[in-house]
Amino acid sequence: MKYKIPLAFACVTLIWSTTPLAIQWSSEGVGYIFAVTSRMTIATVACFVLLRLLGMPFLWHKTARQTYLAAGFGIYFAMILVYWGAQFIPSGWVAVIFGASPMITGLIAHKYLDEALTPAKVTGSIIGFIGLFIIFWSKDAIDLKSYYGLFAILVSTLVHTFSIIRVKKINAAISPLATTCGGLIYALPAYLLTWIIFDGHLPTVIPMKTALAILYLGLIASMIGFVLYYFILKHLDASRVALITLVSPVNALLLGNFLNGEPLTQQIWLGTIVILSGLICYEFIGKKKQADLVK
Repeated sequence: MKYKIPLAFACVTLIWSTTPLAIQWSSEGVGYIFAVTSRMTIATVACFVLLRLLGMPFLWHKTARQTYLAAGFGIYFAMILVYWGAQFIPSGWVAVIFGASPMITGLIAHKYLDEALTPAKVTGSIIGFIGLFIIFWSKDAIDLKSYYGLFAILVSTLVHTFSIIRVKKINAAISPLATTCGGLIYALPAYLLTWIIFDGHLPTVIPMKTALAILYLGLIASMIGFVLYYFILKHLDASRVALITLVSPVNALLLGNFLNGEPLTQQIWLGTIVILSGLICYEFIGKKKQADLVK
């Protein structure tokens, strides 16, 4: 367990860093609704195959259903908003806006989970948010469609935060894989219904890059990413888990610049430095003070 949690944390950070760009690529030529619905269909099938191969139980008692519903709420509403909003803004910005969630999560977890909200955590979160603000305003002009995308991602961040807080509060004795499967069970019918109502047709041609992005998101980002995410959520407090979304924006911006030609200015680098400073404050200063008190 000593090495499993840091390794899972690193893997989820890497997956979340690549997800925004993969989301944009997966929608090319097929539309965002088909892209996210096919992703979740692949993830659902893959999760249940893996659950069966591993011989793990899939519980269906009241507490389990509550957990699945809470997870499914985030999987559907947060992700559908991300896919819609990602049409209008650079991929790196998706992760950047999600980077605000540690502060939101910390406040909500303090109220509903009784997690400590120390001055170091508050200060670190504020510093990190300032860094995100600097990166956000690095572009000279933002058109109306960009505001649509920004608003959608902000609402998605709130939905995602409430979802993980609810899962954490229920605290059911369920495996991360079963939690992922159960969440997908609730989310997939909503995705299929959304596709039928607003799209309803299969694309005649799926570009290779699009198909590979959908497969990556379905098998890696959804199945492995969600399983590892719920694993660390069971062993760390919710506000610390949310730090993933403060690290991944930096990686996502770099990947967006390298692979998709998205702008990476000096102002973005300044924001990155500020974000890392906030992380140091959030993660280490409080611990150092506690250690000094113990001594």
